[in-house]
Amino acid sequence: MAAITAAMVGELRAKTDAPMMECKKALTEAEGDMGRAEEILRVKLGGKASKASARITAEGVVASYISGNVGALVEVNSETDFVAKNDDFLALAANAAKLVAEHNPADVAALLALPLDGKTLDEVRSALIGKIGENMSIRRFQRFETTGKLASYLHGTRIGVMVEFEGADEQVGKDVAMHIAAMKPVALSSNEVPAELIEKERSVAALKAQEDADAAAAAGKPAQSPEILAKRLEGSVQKYLKEVSLLNQAFVKNDKQSIEQMLKEKNTTVKAFTMYVVGEGIEKKQDDFAAEVAAQMAASKQ
Repeated sequence: MAAITAAMVGELRAKTDAPMMECKKALTEAEGDMGRAEEILRVKLGGKASKASARITAEGVVASYISGNVGALVEVNSETDFVAKNDDFLALAANAAKLVAEHNPADVAALLALPLDGKTLDEVRSALIGKIGENMSIRRFQRFETTGKLASYLHGTRIGVMVEFEGADEQVGKDVAMHIAAMKPVALSSNEVPAELIEKERSVAALKAQEDADAAAAAGKPAQSPEILAKRLEGSVQKYLKEVSLLNQAFVKNDKQSIEQMLKEKNTTVKAFTMYVVGEGIEKKQDDFAAEVAAQMAASKQ
């Protein structure tokens, strides 16, 4: 049997971009025949996309695309941050954002069915899964089409914002997008904050008030009246609404002004915005690192 050298494994990996261990196994099976090893990898990796599909994808990137008055923001996920830096993966995300803007798909399934370089986007995605050996998914997107203007801001590749606005100064839109990435408002105005978030905050405030009341009682202090407690609860909710609504937030570039005041000064109106944070809301798998290393060492001995 031909000896499988590190150089041979490196050469096969350079040709296929397959994982190192897969390259070594393919070369061993092919008895050192590089061409045959490539064929073996094609067969093995062809089915890898379906095997990978159950694995959690909580890393990834946010990509944006703007052309005139049409734009799109897309979150594309991977299993590891390492793959999220891969050029082919970044190209997949960029192409997905462009396809959303140009074709206005109804949902992720419709987006995946759109053509890209003679294949569908899903076929390109599946081929990349086979090539890299890691699951990838397109999680969500938001498309904008406006009679006004669009601005976007990407904080690295993990936070992406797109803003729809009206105004003469292009920089204002960019400043607002950057502010949103930094301060993470959940709605444009306090009236638009989701009811479930308000109720959650009200519950937290009620628990805090009860803890304070119990502490006061233990110290022999008089209890507050129901009216005062109700005002405290409402005050906590109103404070929360100001903190999470864009127009009420203090502008990051000038904390003496609210965003609403800054926009009025610049004669600009923000119509809508979307912010994506990679992996937000996805429960990440907690791996046992020692077990993972042991498993890799055992595999390397096979």
